[in-house]
Amino acid sequence: MTDFLLELRSEEIPARMQKGARAELEKLFRAKLGEAGLTASAITVYSTPRRLALIAKDLADETQAVSEERKGPRADAPDKAIEGFLRSTGLTRDQLVEREDKKGNAVLFAVIETPGRATRDVLAEAIPAIVREFSWPKSMRWGAASQTTESLRWVRPLSGIVALFGEQVVECEVHGVTSGAVTLGHRFHHRGDITIGDADDYAVKLRAGHVIVDHEEREAIVRDGAAEAAADAGLSLVADEGLVVENAGLTEWPVPLLGRFDAAFLDVPQEVIQLTARVNQKYFVCEDGEGRLANAFVCTANIEATDGGAALVAGNEKVLAARLSDAKFFWDLDRKTSLAVHAEKLKDIVFHEKLGTVADKVDRVAKLARWLVEEGIVGDGEPETADLAQKAAELCKADLVTEMVGEFPELQGLMGGYYAAAEGLDPRVAAAIRDHYKPVGQGDDVPIAPVTVAVSLADKLDTLIQFFSEDLKPTGSKDPFALRRAALGVIQIIETSHVRLPVFETALRGLDSNWKIKSPVDFSAFADAARTAFKDRLTSRYDGDENRYLQRIWDLLDFFADRLKVQQREAGVRHDLIDAVFALGGEDDLVRLLARVKALQAFVETPEGTDLIAGYKRAANILKKEGTEAAAEQQNLSYTPEAAEKALIDSLAAAEPRARSAVEAEDFEGAMAALASLRDPIDRFFEGVTVNDEDETKRAARLALLSRFRAAVNQVADFSKIEG
Repeated sequence: MTDFLLELRSEEIPARMQKGARAELEKLFRAKLGEAGLTASAITVYSTPRRLALIAKDLADETQAVSEERKGPRADAPDKAIEGFLRSTGLTRDQLVEREDKKGNAVLFAVIETPGRATRDVLAEAIPAIVREFSWPKSMRWGAASQTTESLRWVRPLSGIVALFGEQVVECEVHGVTSGAVTLGHRFHHRGDITIGDADDYAVKLRAGHVIVDHEEREAIVRDGAAEAAADAGLSLVADEGLVVENAGLTEWPVPLLGRFDAAFLDVPQEVIQLTARVNQKYFVCEDGEGRLANAFVCTANIEATDGGAALVAGNEKVLAARLSDAKFFWDLDRKTSLAVHAEKLKDIVFHEKLGTVADKVDRVAKLARWLVEEGIVGDGEPETADLAQKAAELCKADLVTEMVGEFPELQGLMGGYYAAAEGLDPRVAAAIRDHYKPVGQGDDVPIAPVTVAVSLADKLDTLIQFFSEDLKPTGSKDPFALRRAALGVIQIIETSHVRLPVFETALRGLDSNWKIKSPVDFSAFADAARTAFKDRLTSRYDGDENRYLQRIWDLLDFFADRLKVQQREAGVRHDLIDAVFALGGEDDLVRLLARVKALQAFVETPEGTDLIAGYKRAANILKKEGTEAAAEQQNLSYTPEAAEKALIDSLAAAEPRARSAVEAEDFEGAMAALASLRDPIDRFFEGVTVNDEDETKRAARLALLSRFRAAVNQVADFSKIEG
């Protein structure tokens, strides 16, 4: 068994691409091994800014010989058929074997013997193929050959290949670069070539050349060294694992160094300072003992300077000072103009060609936020809360036109909150402006303050309503307007704050804000018709714009159902139960819906629930087979019901009102308990009663009784949607 080393050296590989490149190299190499029937006991992949390296342990020196048998045509087949088979196998007619099949026919077989190959030869073919097939997020061509599109594409110009099988060079050539045993060390700390003996001494010899090839080791040096540099100054490092990985990807010999900046810059919001240091310069920031941002940063040098890094630190301090000066200038300049004046500029920014400007969106959001409060959906319904929500919504996008957000788009919302506070606006308005984008993903903070909740919900709901109204909904994996994220944000806020949001009525309200540019139809007439249709989703009765926009509201409700399934799956909630509740129609209160789903899940996992579902499905199948929608209330029997029949009638008479009252009181556990009482009666009914009796009167009455049973159960959920 022999170890294999491959190093692909190039100009600097962007740090953000190195993780994917390591995975790609391993994937392609394993695929080539698999094609040759080879396996490695372990594969390790490394990356530095200037190289990708792979070490495969314990490869066999040769591939195994393979014997393959292929069945061909019959021996008396036409010549053309036999010739085609010979061409596909590479054999001659006398090399084929004749055998009898089960029918006694003579059939030709080819036995193809593939001898084992030297693993070095396999690797020599694999290396160029791996380089050619390598997938980079961005790549380039270079040199004279780049004039043709057939030339090699690579992330940066490829300059060297080390390929060693044991101590022997695996000879190959890629784009004019030939393989060998020679590599280069650190760009500044090492002069001349480094000759590698085998895979075992690769990392050792490169370390001697001031290159740490193990990216995880470099990450540890950056992480621990930066924390130590901060601690030596009596400070603590603000942890940033992404920055650790990036700095490790930018250096081959990382050396963390502490620098300082003018404390006067601390007047600028700390997020601005941190983002300036992180995004522009890849610096860590530090905090003092009280958790406040300190006027210190940690940079990562790529050399071990003879002066202890003093000159490097001074240079980085100068660069950061210039960046912070720009940030302070933006901060001071933006505050000279009120948010209300900034907001005027939103009229010049198109939100979407079909949905007007950002100013149009802000106007819709402000109206919707006020309505959410006035209707008592969010907060206490007090006029003051409604006024604050409207004010915050009117200003929530104003910071988009500020200099600071123009420089750092990541700070939108946050800077608006700072500017509102600096302007002396109500703290609740400032907080709502700051946090109205939240939550923006799993793990993000979810707003709970009423004013913030109103603005955040209004913003997300407006986005969903308007894009769906124009049929600009997500398709497949494409979601250019982040509507899935908006819907999940709405769901998270509703769950956290227990907001009783009527999605259908809210969608109507949102459409009303923009109706005149959508349809010539009178909106109030459309809304009345839509409310009438809501429970049963009856859209076919309408023509033109009404039907189109009503259908898009249904699409939005279905979209929320789909997002609920995704969001609740991790919590162990079954998607079919969400379908069962949504299928009832008329249910758009997501808090109530989830309460109903959770009660249903608890019920269906009990023996009573399992048996009741079985009885329900049997009843539903009979009714479907008979093609009847017999009225459940039709119980005027002209005969004496049998005992099992009478027991079900009595049980329904008791269970129906109990379940109805429990549902109205949102006591879904109580509704399930009422339905559970039907388990034994429906079982006895099927055991003791013939539904399709020859007596037409009995048959009709029993079908009507099953229809009544189905309707009673469907008060809680559409049990036909439940799997199992």
